[in-house]
Amino acid sequence: MCMEIWLDVLGKTGHIAVDATFSKKDGSDIRLTDGLLYRDGVMIGGHVHIDSEEAQTKARSLAGSVEWILLTFENWSMIPIENIVAAAESTPTKVAAQITQPIEAQGAGFALDIGVDALLCSEECLEAAQVVKSLRLENAVAITPERTARSTTTKLTTMTITDVQEGHSGDRVCIDLLSMLNEGEGILIGSTSRSFALIHGETIQSKYVPTRPFRINAGSVEAYTYLADGSTKYLCEIHSGDEICIIGKSGESRIATVGRMKIETRPLILLRFHDENTNEGHVFIQQAETVRLVLENGGVCSVTDISVGDRILGCSFFSTRHVGQSISAPSKER
Repeated sequence: MCMEIWLDVLGKTGHIAVDATFSKKDGSDIRLTDGLLYRDGVMIGGHVHIDSEEAQTKARSLAGSVEWILLTFENWSMIPIENIVAAAESTPTKVAAQITQPIEAQGAGFALDIGVDALLCSEECLEAAQVVKSLRLENAVAITPERTARSTTTKLTTMTITDVQEGHSGDRVCIDLLSMLNEGEGILIGSTSRSFALIHGETIQSKYVPTRPFRINAGSVEAYTYLADGSTKYLCEIHSGDEICIIGKSGESRIATVGRMKIETRPLILLRFHDENTNEGHVFIQQAETVRLVLENGGVCSVTDISVGDRILGCSFFSTRHVGQSISAPSKER
């Protein structure tokens, strides 16, 4: 969508270089009254003044429920803009942000390489806002279908192991669930936001230790995993009560609640892999016989037995992540 410019006219009307005029009084295209936004007399959204984490949370909660969110700031900051742009991107909600200095126009207009949908500015910032709008139009013409493609399923794909290395010692996460896992089930783990491997639960009998059919020895603390709502968290951020997505070897999924997570220092193995389209990914997982990956044929293989050329199940995505939310902005991960 083309970015709009809203000119704060402080009660004045008419300006040929903007998409809308804005004020807290009648006579402008967009009016703010009692925390609500009106356009030509019709309520279109809400206003949130960002002065605390609670205010940011309130703004994010509006994504998907209103047409517009207008952000103003106690102290202008990029981080809340990025977080709210990410929250709104996969919803119909549009984000407008007030700028008070020309230098802020580019930051808001290109936040996460997506940008807000409108800049609210005074006459002093109008030229900077117009430059950003022009650049946004140029970028929109250059966007390719590959850039805008989004993965909306968790269809499993085959990953080919390309390298197996010692991963040194690091902190790894075990996730204990409030429900039992079946054979063939596990969770998706990835050290990049686009490529995940399916790590099997501890449901298979071992010679030396009993099964733990509620547990997944997931991987290193920096890895992503999928939550039930489609967002991601780093493994180190998982808490009791979180709902995560359990995936079966045929791609079926269900929700399970985390009862406990624990972090311990263990020797790790680094696995690198790519999918059928050569999209690359990697994971660090504990060097232990009880940690298993799901193979292409539905069987399992211990990480200590995995070899270059083995074909495992995983998942590939087109989007990257910001604070766990899927966004279409480009990024490079290695």
